[in-house]
Amino acid sequence: MNYLRGYSLLAAAALTLLVGTKAVPLPDSSGEEELVDDPLDSLARSPLLPDCESLAWLLHSKAAKLKDEMCEKFTVCDSSMEMLAQNNLNLPKITEKDGCLLSGFNEEKCLRGISSGLFTFQTYLEYVRETFISEKQKVESICYGTKHLANTVRQMVKNPDAVIMPDPATQSTLFAKLKSNKKWIEKISTYLILRDFTSFMEKTVRAVRYLKNTRNLSV
Repeated sequence: MNYLRGYSLLAAAALTLLVGTKAVPLPDSSGEEELVDDPLDSLARSPLLPDCESLAWLLHSKAAKLKDEMCEKFTVCDSSMEMLAQNNLNLPKITEKDGCLLSGFNEEKCLRGISSGLFTFQTYLEYVRETFISEKQKVESICYGTKHLANTVRQMVKNPDAVIMPDPATQSTLFAKLKSNKKWIEKISTYLILRDFTSFMEKTVRAVRYLKNTRNLSV
């Protein structure tokens, strides 16, 4: 299919921007590694899966490094009680209802949830780009890769129009609200965004890897 060839080329460009971290197996931090389900008959979209897995892993790795850097430079870390008190950002998460976890894996629901979550993260990542000035170029590459991955996963859904897209006006209001934060809240918000994005990408890698392995077995 032409769109598969086009997305493969775009994936190569995105990986070129993000490359520098070798893909290795993710640690199983939440007991979701052993995903099980009957194989689904979506083999036509399988060529996109390896690119998606590689790009998702690189995004995870880059965001995790920036998160750790914030902890080292600004002592903004998970152990901070203040951190927990400020966690009201309503960031996208992959939960059981999205069909990506061990209980009740559902390909269509999972892909829709991943794509929608990645599109929603765009505004938050743009905020990180504006606040984490010393690493602006690295954050820009994450923004680019996230947008590409969101579009690629959306094309893997049987009905791409079923993916819930963030409302532009709502996202504009959200960005303005984030930008109005005081400096000490700014660093906490930036860290929380990177932390939750890293978690989101970890679950995305597992889900995409599961789909890829399942389809390989069914060929």
